[in-house]
Amino acid sequence: MPRTFAYLRVSTLGQTTDNQRQEIAAAGFQVEPQRVITETVSGSVATDQRKGFVRLLDRLERGDVLVVTKLDRLGRNAMDVGGTIKRLDALGVRVHCLALGGVDLTSSTGKLTMGVINAVAEFERDLLIERTQAGLARARAEGKTVGRPASLTPERRREAERLLRDGRSASAVARELKVSRATIRRVQAALRAHESQGQSG
Repeated sequence: MPRTFAYLRVSTLGQTTDNQRQEIAAAGFQVEPQRVITETVSGSVATDQRKGFVRLLDRLERGDVLVVTKLDRLGRNAMDVGGTIKRLDALGVRVHCLALGGVDLTSSTGKLTMGVINAVAEFERDLLIERTQAGLARARAEGKTVGRPASLTPERRREAERLLRDGRSASAVARELKVSRATIRRVQAALRAHESQGQSG
């Protein structure tokens, strides 16, 4: 006979899983107390990094049922959720999500639902990238600087150039100005390029 498990997750210690328990019971799922796995962990943590969820995977067997109230209980993003559902499907475990009408996510209807959710997530990702690129292009067109601020002010850059011309090593200059060696190496490369242009001209 299939066993029913519930995975309940909250993000902070002050939160309670009572509402999730009530939702699962109200949906008609009878879960014995020893088969209710509760965990306090951020939703941004992947399921394979959640200790409680990993323990749950060890207990699940073919034919078992797993109930969650929301999709974010199964992963930190659409890709992670999809991977978790595939893993559970491969184990022969049926997965029901109450927020999606209690549909079994390993069934053909559930897979179709997940396909739509993944497509929407990808669309939103693409839209965000497109908007970000358009915003950067607009900022550049308006003459604004984009990206991280320069780690060296113009005065400190001139100081770095002076020290390098005096024969100091990039490491020594970086230590003195309290910046990375990579920053000083970029100054050094620009200085050499400028000097070689001056010699060729």
